[in-house]
Amino acid sequence: MPLQHNTLEEFLSKARVEADVFALQPDCRVMLLAVEGLMPGPSDQGSEVLLETAEIRARDALRDQTVEQLPHVAAWREAYRAFGAKPQRTRNSVEALLRRAASGLPRVNRLTDIYNAVSVIHQSPVGGEDLTRYVGAPRLARAGGEECFETSVGGEAETEHPAPGEVIWLDDIGVTCRRWNWRQAQRTQLSGDTTSALFILDVLDPVTDDALKTAADDLVGNLTRLGTDLQFACRQISSEDSRSADAN
Repeated sequence: MPLQHNTLEEFLSKARVEADVFALQPDCRVMLLAVEGLMPGPSDQGSEVLLETAEIRARDALRDQTVEQLPHVAAWREAYRAFGAKPQRTRNSVEALLRRAASGLPRVNRLTDIYNAVSVIHQSPVGGEDLTRYVGAPRLARAGGEECFETSVGGEAETEHPAPGEVIWLDDIGVTCRRWNWRQAQRTQLSGDTTSALFILDVLDPVTDDALKTAADDLVGNLTRLGTDLQFACRQISSEDSRSADAN
């Protein structure tokens, strides 16, 4: 499927976070990173070293505290409660990874391995999706309840609908990730053939803008070994950006 935009910058310029999400969580910020020219491949020595580093960082972070006591994990658990989700049942993506780190993070393919490791190292949710599967630009909004989410149950394709008020990522034809950063849709998941990807880094306080940029830079640095002619575009969205756009 061809990319449905002229440039990565144009694609990201159309992304938005709706006002009702900022009303719910004014401190939320999103860093979007779009990449073209990736060379897909299985897990390799480079991704193995990065995952092992992430596992060590997770064990160190959890030496004297539980996962839910980590400040950013605790902030996400409160955010989930704010839109009606139960964090003990539907864990945000970084909490789920941190809980797996003690016994070993999954080895999927080198692209997925990289963003999972960066998520754990920086203790922030990071999502990775196939850019060519998008129809229109990404949007973070609160669900009306009628949106379609393509998933699999027991190996069978199934369409679900988010709960009204649930925070979701979506494009023009459906939900791409439910409960903010809990579960991705099958339609836009990365695959072993992905050459163009969108990475979504979500943060809340107490994570600073500088820490968010550091995580994004780390992700870019690790992705550079997956291609000889990569193209990158990056955009941060915050409540201040939204207010400025409304004012104009």
